[in-house]
Amino acid sequence: MAEKTNPPQPTKAKVKAKEVKAPTRAANAPSKANSPANPIPSVWARQQSPAEQPALSRASIVREAIVMLDADGIEALSMRKLGARLNAGATSLYRHVATKDELMELAVDEVFGEISVPPADSPDWRAAAAEAAGSFRAAALRHPWLSSVLGQAGLAYLGPNLMAYSERLAALFTNVGFPEPSRAIEALLGYVIGMSTTEAAWLTTVARSGETEIDFIARLTPAAQQAASDHEHLVEAYESAALTADPVANRDAKFAYGLDVILDGLALRLAP
Repeated sequence: MAEKTNPPQPTKAKVKAKEVKAPTRAANAPSKANSPANPIPSVWARQQSPAEQPALSRASIVREAIVMLDADGIEALSMRKLGARLNAGATSLYRHVATKDELMELAVDEVFGEISVPPADSPDWRAAAAEAAGSFRAAALRHPWLSSVLGQAGLAYLGPNLMAYSERLAALFTNVGFPEPSRAIEALLGYVIGMSTTEAAWLTTVARSGETEIDFIARLTPAAQQAASDHEHLVEAYESAALTADPVANRDAKFAYGLDVILDGLALRLAP
């Protein structure tokens, strides 16, 4: 009868080889412990995935979104409607823009690329500041939704166009010699944004009426004068407004007056 033998046992070397083959996490791979629980909710803080549909780009999505915003306002914009206009499904859009909030961040930054700021070494700082303010106002009136979303569009100020715009303003006001350039800029932009928001809302109301601004004012004037008839300090203002032949020139004059007041105040802050 053959002698029974035990099967060969693995040597220590073989055991170690098997241990090396066990799956391990790469040294540089992120772990759950190191991953942020609440990532920053901004398109500028998220790494963009490679485009999987070359015909559809983030830039084309943003351009079409701005067209929709200009025409119909924020309420009318949705990812579904935008996808239909681009002949793309929602899944295709989400490869480039994760949410509507991200889309608004991108749209805001795109518009800021239209705003100009004169060079920091401009010989007349007041004229340069007025030009920058006027450029902002013009962009806000071309895109009536802009001013109303500046405080809501996520971290839009991290966008490259808005950062470049802010840098140019900071260079201008620093070069002039303001002790606190950021405070001076905030005062200027606070006025411009406030006036632009009101003006854009007015123009949106006029546009929805289907009338020209002159015709809309003419139709509104009798009711406005009647409402002001018992208020002595308002009667003259409403009567003079009714005689204004050019409402655009009237709005420009109002903006210029307030801007001069702001710049006069800022001039007092400059060192002698």
